[in-house]
Amino acid sequence: MNNPCRFSLGMLAALSLAACASHRTASEKAAMSDGLVSEIRVTTHQGDDDLLSAGLGLAGLRGSAPAFASPELPTAAELRRRAIYSSWRGIADLGPLGGYGEIYGAVPLVTGREFSAFARLPKAKSPHRVLLQVPDLFDRDKRCVVVTASSGSRGVYGAISLAGAWGLPRGCAVAYTDKGTGSGYFDVAGNTGVALDGTRAVRGSTQLEFAPDADAGIAGPNQVLVKHAHSGDNPEADWGRHVLQAARFALHALDQAFPEQAPFTAGNTRIIAAGISNGGGAVLRAAEDDGGLLDGIVAVEPNVWAGEGGRALYDYATEAMLLMPCALLDPRFDNTPFARVAGAPPPAWVTRCETLKGERWQSADSTASIAAQALDILHATGWTDEALASAATSTALDLWRAVSVTYAAAYARTGVGPMPCGFGFAATDARGNARAASALEQASWWAEATGIPPGAGVGILDSMAAGKDATWPGSECLSQLWSESSELGLLVYTGAGETRAALPRADLPMIIVHGKADGLVPMAFSSEAYVRWLEANGRKPVFWKVEHGQHFDAFLAFPGFGDAHVPILPYAYAALDKLWAHVAAGEALPASREIATTPRGNGPLGAHQLGEY
Repeated sequence: MNNPCRFSLGMLAALSLAACASHRTASEKAAMSDGLVSEIRVTTHQGDDDLLSAGLGLAGLRGSAPAFASPELPTAAELRRRAIYSSWRGIADLGPLGGYGEIYGAVPLVTGREFSAFARLPKAKSPHRVLLQVPDLFDRDKRCVVVTASSGSRGVYGAISLAGAWGLPRGCAVAYTDKGTGSGYFDVAGNTGVALDGTRAVRGSTQLEFAPDADAGIAGPNQVLVKHAHSGDNPEADWGRHVLQAARFALHALDQAFPEQAPFTAGNTRIIAAGISNGGGAVLRAAEDDGGLLDGIVAVEPNVWAGEGGRALYDYATEAMLLMPCALLDPRFDNTPFARVAGAPPPAWVTRCETLKGERWQSADSTASIAAQALDILHATGWTDEALASAATSTALDLWRAVSVTYAAAYARTGVGPMPCGFGFAATDARGNARAASALEQASWWAEATGIPPGAGVGILDSMAAGKDATWPGSECLSQLWSESSELGLLVYTGAGETRAALPRADLPMIIVHGKADGLVPMAFSSEAYVRWLEANGRKPVFWKVEHGQHFDAFLAFPGFGDAHVPILPYAYAALDKLWAHVAAGEALPASREIATTPRGNGPLGAHQLGEY
């Protein structure tokens, strides 16, 4: 059952005053509803439409995507169910060999309510989503909130398999933020975006998750605008503030959920933050200036750039985009999944070696020698063979270019104007040309898109594409922005610099978990450098390094890929258990350690393969 009701901002203010006038000052009440720019939409989820899986359960999440009764006009409830399904499938390994639900993890039925709204940070040009799930088994006497941010650039449910799966069955409310990214794509041709309930709507008919100014100059009638790239904000610089705002929203919404028990404050409600990938970086950034709001943090494979040391995502992503296709032709990767097609190197990767010969290494006498030179450079900048092997997936799926295109626009804050290096996003035809997106495609964007094209029917437009290695000119242009002194290059470099971390609160408990084989956010560039910097400045984070752990648990279902790895979510859940025991029961935090594991192999995962954690 999905019964929406709404509170206007005026009604919320009146309710807040009536319920808490004797408990909070006016400034405290204002802070609780900080940044809300929409009504709060409240929905009830019972029976076959619960909080954790929208009624699908583990079996439904393992099956095919839930259908829309009318594919071009899905209902809000159908979109929510598909969004939750997609968010689970994008992060967790739910394959038959993966062990989810048998060796670790569970998807129980959790009924309750959702409170969702649009919010805005000070000076931000675009709103973003915040969402609180309140289970019916919420313990009002032992109040707890888990606050999280979406992984990657996903929509607001992007961390449900981590924070929701751990927190909701334990009776904690779970607060989510899309941290200024998300899948509320705007279609220029149709003048439509995404409303608060996830349905598509024409600009001006209701408030949208993202919409450009009506008079903004947009190149191309068939453009698809993506909030992360086109909002004109640099959301990554504010990811920590997004997390803190979501935590404050949680307390505010809990006042509405349980007015008799109000007020809910940081003083009477335990709040822990947890995130994976970009969400992991976001919760670490929230630790910098939380004002005592948070009781502890678990960050899993965080995309974080230490205040000293480490490497920026844009730096190593553009490097990988140029060199990795060729470097992975080295014979040591002959048995690496995705690095060979029917036993042979992908033709496009051979072409990239030819391009590198013409552009950089004219004296090279063979493809093998060019691959060796590319590999030597990657080794010299910190890539390990373990990370490179798992990065073959990101290379084969064109993720490096997708990340670089989106982040360049965000860092430079180009908004809806021309994207750096002539890129763009649109529905594309078989030749890669922009076309009008169909109503069927648009209907599923909010529920299925990852927030970074290509995907969900939206592709990358590359105006510089030319020659046999068509993606080289645009890719080289993006790479040069990191080092050149042009106005655009300085904007990108400066924008990336705004994402460097500051030191967290000295007494904040922190557990950081990272797979040693992570090839998308390599441990050496991110958490390892971050922990080393923290320790040099008197902080004492717990750091678990997981042998054979890589970045995408969902990829473990791919043939051959899961054979060499173990999932990372078991260690994430265990870290949350340890943190909660410390915060709620005063138990000592665990020690930092390297966790020895055994790769899954070609059979089902066994508990013994995960080691001791």
